[in-house]
Amino acid sequence: MTVKHMTGQSASATNASSTGNPISAVRHGRHFPVSTGDLERVAAAVLGAAKRGGATAVETEVSQGIGQSVTVRQGEVETIAYNRDKSINVTVYVGQRRGHASTADFAGDALIATVDKALAIARFTAEDPAAGLADPDRLARNWPDLDLYHPWELSVEAAIEQGREAEAAALAVDPRITNTEGATVARGESEFVYANSNGFSGGYRSSRHHIDCAVIGELDGAMQRDYWYTAARSPADLEAAAVVGRRAGERTVRRLGARQLSTLECPVIFEAPEAADLVGYFVQAVSGGSLYRKSSFLPDSLGKQIFASDIGLREEPHLPRGRGSAPFDSEGVATAARDVVRDGIVQGYFLGSYSARKLGMSTTGNAGGSHNLVLSHGTDDLAALLRRMRRGLLVTEQLGQGVNPVTGDFSRGAAGFWIEDGDIAYPVEEITIAGNLRDMFLDIVAVGSDVDRRGSRHTGSIMIGRMMVAGG
Repeated sequence: MTVKHMTGQSASATNASSTGNPISAVRHGRHFPVSTGDLERVAAAVLGAAKRGGATAVETEVSQGIGQSVTVRQGEVETIAYNRDKSINVTVYVGQRRGHASTADFAGDALIATVDKALAIARFTAEDPAAGLADPDRLARNWPDLDLYHPWELSVEAAIEQGREAEAAALAVDPRITNTEGATVARGESEFVYANSNGFSGGYRSSRHHIDCAVIGELDGAMQRDYWYTAARSPADLEAAAVVGRRAGERTVRRLGARQLSTLECPVIFEAPEAADLVGYFVQAVSGGSLYRKSSFLPDSLGKQIFASDIGLREEPHLPRGRGSAPFDSEGVATAARDVVRDGIVQGYFLGSYSARKLGMSTTGNAGGSHNLVLSHGTDDLAALLRRMRRGLLVTEQLGQGVNPVTGDFSRGAAGFWIEDGDIAYPVEEITIAGNLRDMFLDIVAVGSDVDRRGSRHTGSIMIGRMMVAGG
């Protein structure tokens, strides 16, 4: 068994939860390294030090995170890991020269040294006309409690028991499951305060918990692996450990006896967890950095037909307990629900203040990335989509990168199932699926009702009318 204690700069200060309610802070804040008030005082001290040092503008994010992760393999505890993290990120502007520095040390002298380092970098950096804080009139002034903070009072002993339960459920599915990669039960909490010299200061807490399990099956000397996981802001929204394990076992067993395919062209269905990648490729292509660098296969796509005419994509940043929910972005700009795609036509990009200025546009409140994205869908579940397709490929795993962001060319390794007469005929592996994302988006035949909401991209399974499938 390995026990790890991890400290340092936090990687978990992402979209978070409450509005800084002091009662909530007292009730749930016992385990954080510092209090909410301390984060606010550090942020104010950074702003003051930067202004005294000659900065014309400054912004800072002060964050902390705590977590526990337990992994069980073959019924034995393999790893217990803890993290207690703090970080200060400072960005200063001297005119239109920008400097950035960070530290995990909250001591006063370390704070001053970090600010001085950012100022020194700014003074030796070329002027950038697009550099600067978000426009003051776009900053959030009031924001809702999005119900994102739900601590999980889970002891190590209870986590071990849940890990064993998940693994045992997976192994019990079928005697052909011969090995396991283990089960992990993890809980995490984070908090941040963002402040800038335009008068904004705000932050909130968040939580993120998960249970996952992966096992290996064997048939005639050939092995297959698959997994399942559950993830949520609140432990009450997690699937039971035994359910996670059983689904991992079932997904592994159904892959046994996989074959290769001959090269052909056919319809392809991306199972919902894999379909989220297709949404991700679109987001990358219409995000500010890709657009102003001219590294996108969808330049100047605003107002143009990019998807099939019945496809809509909506950004919903205020979904309660949503993985991508946030009342304001990483610059303090207020977020709002909007249609990104309507009737297949692009209605908006994903821009922060910097990329918006580079493009001669306005921020969309997406500094730091997109928020919850909800793809429109029909009434057919996955089984109904398979019947509708009749003959083709169901993709349940993709391998490698294989996507050119400039041309949209798509070619990835894949595994899944061959479909005949609307039902699974046999599992397939070591195949390649290929096409171009422009053509694929326009050729979306249907989106299933089996929406996967574990992440920030909510989509059902996606059926593409025709793609090239190459065997080994």
